[in-house]
Amino acid sequence: MVDLSTACVVGVDYGTLSGRAVVVRAATGEELGSAVHEYPHAVMDRRLTAADGRALPPDWALQAPADYVEVLRTAVPAALAAAGVDPADVVGLGTDFTACTMVPVDANGTPLCELDRFADRPHAYVKLWKHHAAQPQADRINELAHRRGESWIKRYGGLISSEWEFAKGLQLLEEDPEVYDAMAHWVEAADWIVWQLTGTYVRNACTAGYKGIYQDGAYPAEDFLAELNPHFAGFVRDKLEHEIGQLGQRAGGLSAQAAAWTGLPEGIAVAVGNVDAHVTVPAADAVDPGQMVAIMGTSTCHVMNGETLAEVQGMCGVVHGGIVEGVWGYEAGQSGVGDIFGWFVDNAVPPQYVDEAQKRGISVHELLTEKAAAQPVGAHGLVALDWHSGNRSVLVDHELSGLVLGLTLTTRPEEVYRALLEATAFGTRVIVEAFDDAGVPVNELVVAGGLLKNRFLMQLYSDVTRLPLSTIVSEQGPALGSAIHATVAAGLHADVRTAARAMGKRVVAAYTPDEDAALRYDALFAEYKTLHDYFGRGGNDVMHRLKKLRREVVSAATREAAAAAESDAFERQAR
Repeated sequence: MVDLSTACVVGVDYGTLSGRAVVVRAATGEELGSAVHEYPHAVMDRRLTAADGRALPPDWALQAPADYVEVLRTAVPAALAAAGVDPADVVGLGTDFTACTMVPVDANGTPLCELDRFADRPHAYVKLWKHHAAQPQADRINELAHRRGESWIKRYGGLISSEWEFAKGLQLLEEDPEVYDAMAHWVEAADWIVWQLTGTYVRNACTAGYKGIYQDGAYPAEDFLAELNPHFAGFVRDKLEHEIGQLGQRAGGLSAQAAAWTGLPEGIAVAVGNVDAHVTVPAADAVDPGQMVAIMGTSTCHVMNGETLAEVQGMCGVVHGGIVEGVWGYEAGQSGVGDIFGWFVDNAVPPQYVDEAQKRGISVHELLTEKAAAQPVGAHGLVALDWHSGNRSVLVDHELSGLVLGLTLTTRPEEVYRALLEATAFGTRVIVEAFDDAGVPVNELVVAGGLLKNRFLMQLYSDVTRLPLSTIVSEQGPALGSAIHATVAAGLHADVRTAARAMGKRVVAAYTPDEDAALRYDALFAEYKTLHDYFGRGGNDVMHRLKKLRREVVSAATREAAAAAESDAFERQAR
């Protein structure tokens, strides 16, 4: 019998750029030690650096799966050492992952990119969640679903995203059929890492429902897939369909190999995989209907529970038991948030700002935030659209792009930075209003993620949304959430709700709306909404046309470069 007072669990969170492990006391949620491992190959969105360095087309985002295993080899042992606990006291392990992040594998679970014959084939690598090159395939899926009147499309706000399993799978088939044919399983990274830990492949209910169009016990029909492409007819049957495990269940025991990697006891419970956003809800003890949890980092995912089923415009999905059992779990999101702020700092800040930040010992982000916060609302005369990485909700269109309106020769960098901060808050307000309008009211905004440290941004979000904003206590929300699921898989808590009450924590109403600021933001939001609808709902498709032109030009240049390289190689051989 396990002693709950001394038992520990480990949660491992796989993010966009790194994996982090945390050791947690199972009874209380106390975090005893943590460690982070940066992925050596990071995100391959320009070149295939894990192989021959070839240029990648626009809108691609790949990763190397070996980087994920290194997290188990390095971050988990380091977290154990930092915690100072006896590994024998660890009784469970839980993991979460970005989604939809897809791994093409053979029958044994080996990623195809790790086979010599496919090592230089981009389609053999992991397609990260923000791989948006499958937008044309997503468009066809959506058009056909509406033309045929498929009932499942309503569960996704009327639109399937290019980020998800079917669009990416169809792109793989149509652009590299040899890799597609060699693929035995099209696996969510959340499930692939559990497979590596246990030796057992179990598909988790969360990604199956939100990213895999699995509703009411079924996937899209074979005749639907055949109409997309005759060779796609068997996609579900041959590549995707597999045993589904419910959240909090035990997927298997830790294998001997994984025990050697991690330093954890062989045979301990490994929880069914989960998504980084959804797993954070219990870590904030925010499992009740009306509590929208926004996990704010490079992107933002908005998740919440609801007692009833509703059709919310542009939601990423609604799945019964998708977050906790017994209620409907809703998801929406923004494809770019922290990524947008990072892009601006990396590409649009003059040297004197960088020098000032260095002299003061603060980051450029902190400097820009400080300068931006000193201005009254609306003083910059700007409004921006937060679509630098497309729009995940409510438009579900990754052909859209960023915009800043109102620039003059006197506009300062901090003013543009503030406009971008505001744009992301306006994007969240659009999502909140969509839920309210659909009869799924949002009463509390609960924030987790790396952007929590920006207090000005948090107050801005409260003012813009006119909602009390609560904050998660843990700095490792997803990892703690995975640890919570590990306790349930190990039998230490009866269910995720019970574990959340014992282990999850948040500061209720850490920020509340300032009425004067909220009124001024209302005026800016009205301008944002006008631009949002004009560029996002067909008033002007210039963003789509520019993306198409860019693809055509870049593709032509890539072909010319490849032809020139081939010609040079031929001439060298001839000599």
